Amino acid sequence: MLAGLLAFEFGPTAVGCGIKGNISYNTGERIYHIPGQEYYLATRINLLKGERWFCSEDAARKAGWRKSRI
Repeated sequence: MLAGLLAFEFGPTAVGCGIKGNISYNTGERIYHIPGQEYYLATRINLLKGERWFCSEDAARKAGWRKSRI
Protein backbone atom coordinates (compact mmCIF):
# COMPACT_ATOMS: atom_id res chain seq x y z
CA MET A 1 0.00 0.00 0.00
CA LEU A 2 2.71 2.51 0.94
CA ALA A 3 4.68 1.74 -2.22
CA GLY A 4 1.59 2.49 -4.31
CA LEU A 5 1.07 5.79 -2.48
CA LEU A 6 4.67 6.82 -3.04
CA ALA A 7 4.49 5.95 -6.72
CA PHE A 8 1.27 7.96 -6.99
CA GLU A 9 2.80 11.00 -5.31
CA PHE A 10 6.27 10.97 -6.86
CA GLY A 11 5.67 9.28 -10.21
CA PRO A 12 5.09 12.39 -12.33
CA THR A 13 8.31 14.03 -11.15
CA ALA A 14 10.24 11.12 -12.64
CA VAL A 15 9.12 12.18 -16.12
CA GLY A 16 9.83 15.87 -15.57
CA CYS A 17 6.37 17.03 -14.57
CA GLY A 18 7.10 18.26 -11.08
CA ILE A 19 4.68 21.18 -10.80
CA LYS A 20 1.94 20.38 -8.30
CA GLY A 21 -1.54 21.75 -8.95
CA ASN A 22 -3.72 21.55 -5.89
CA ILE A 23 -7.12 22.91 -4.99
CA SER A 24 -7.44 24.99 -1.83
CA TYR A 25 -9.53 23.25 0.79
CA ASN A 26 -10.74 26.62 2.12
CA THR A 27 -11.50 28.54 -1.07
CA GLY A 28 -11.57 26.03 -3.92
CA GLU A 29 -8.93 28.12 -5.69
CA ARG A 30 -6.62 26.27 -8.07
CA ILE A 31 -3.00 26.90 -7.10
CA TYR A 32 0.22 25.45 -8.47
CA HIS A 33 3.48 24.99 -6.60
CA ILE A 34 6.93 24.71 -8.15
CA PRO A 35 9.94 22.96 -6.59
CA GLY A 36 11.66 25.16 -4.04
CA GLN A 37 8.55 27.04 -2.92
CA GLU A 38 7.69 26.99 0.78
CA TYR A 39 4.77 24.55 0.64
CA TYR A 40 5.94 22.43 -2.29
CA LEU A 41 7.11 19.44 -0.23
CA ALA A 42 4.02 19.52 2.01
CA THR A 43 1.62 19.66 -0.94
CA ARG A 44 0.06 16.33 -1.86
CA ILE A 45 -1.84 15.75 -5.09
CA ASN A 46 -5.15 13.91 -5.03
CA LEU A 47 -6.27 13.17 -8.59
CA LEU A 48 -9.69 12.10 -7.33
CA LYS A 49 -10.31 15.66 -6.10
CA GLY A 50 -9.32 17.21 -9.42
CA GLU A 51 -5.76 18.04 -8.46
CA ARG A 52 -3.04 17.35 -10.97
CA TRP A 53 0.59 17.61 -12.08
CA PHE A 54 1.89 20.01 -14.71
CA CYS A 55 5.04 19.88 -16.83
CA SER A 56 5.36 23.66 -17.14
CA GLU A 57 4.12 26.83 -15.49
CA ASP A 58 2.69 27.89 -18.84
CA ALA A 59 0.57 24.74 -18.97
CA ALA A 60 -0.68 25.38 -15.43
CA ARG A 61 -1.64 28.98 -16.22
CA LYS A 62 -3.36 27.99 -19.46
CA ALA A 63 -5.41 25.43 -17.50
CA GLY A 64 -6.60 28.22 -15.15
CA TRP A 65 -4.31 27.71 -12.16
CA ARG A 66 -2.34 30.48 -10.44
CA LYS A 67 1.11 30.30 -8.92
CA SER A 68 1.40 30.03 -5.15
CA ARG A 69 2.37 33.36 -3.63
CA ILE A 70 4.76 31.72 -1.16
